[in-house]
Amino acid sequence: MIIVTGGSGLAGRAVVKDLVEHGYEVASVDMALPPPGQGVPFSKVDLTDYGQALAAFSGVDDRFKKATGIIHLAAIPAPGLAPNHVIFETNMISTYNVFEAARVLGIKNVVWASSETVLGLPFETPPPYVPVDEDYRGRPETAYSLSKFLGEEMAKEFCRWDPEMKIFGLRFSNVIAPERYGEFPAFDNDINARKWNLWAYIDVRDAAQSCRLALESPLKGADVFVIANEDGVMSRSNDSLLDEAFPGIARKRPIGPNETLLSIDRAKKVLGYKPQFGWR
Repeated sequence: MIIVTGGSGLAGRAVVKDLVEHGYEVASVDMALPPPGQGVPFSKVDLTDYGQALAAFSGVDDRFKKATGIIHLAAIPAPGLAPNHVIFETNMISTYNVFEAARVLGIKNVVWASSETVLGLPFETPPPYVPVDEDYRGRPETAYSLSKFLGEEMAKEFCRWDPEMKIFGLRFSNVIAPERYGEFPAFDNDINARKWNLWAYIDVRDAAQSCRLALESPLKGADVFVIANEDGVMSRSNDSLLDEAFPGIARKRPIGPNETLLSIDRAKKVLGYKPQFGWR
């Protein structure tokens, strides 16, 4: 049984669907009700309450049994959606509770939603190079990003305590449903409109794919992966965009004209990730 926290949200719905389509037994826990017809067991669980997290992962009556893996997506999903202290408290406590409940219950397989913001978004201070990747230390600039950065650090300690545990954090780019692709051509009118994340995005279906691949990885320990699509949202070339928005920025390697500037090289190599969907 794989439990998806936040299974009623945009990414959560896609993850549940993807897992079911690949033969997994799935349950969803969330504070929000699931969409009609989701077709998996659901329980309303407040993960900021450790007792509720522990109880839910142990199984809920005859609805679902103890989890063998957890995909943790539940969180306040972006800066500005609540006061800073509320975002930080909610995200940090819920992530701790998920990791701790998994540890206590012997659940060794945890995948969770970190964030592209850990890389230094909104890049008012330019990144050290492009394409940005996992090689430089995280640079959180908001309470939201700080909660994700500290979640990554916390995962390292949980996996140090138990070397058989796996906690993989996925640094998702801006998650986009395909219904929004009609908006993309207008981004060319103003390069600053999407400069904040180097004009990147992730199709929600590919976000779901990355969760499943991370779950299926036989590797142990704590790790993080940037997850984006292979291209960016702009029609203009990367050289044109970078020369105007970030003049003089170092190129870590040759970059294609419309290649994503959030490097997914590591996710491809380690997880076998390959985006299947895109706006073009």
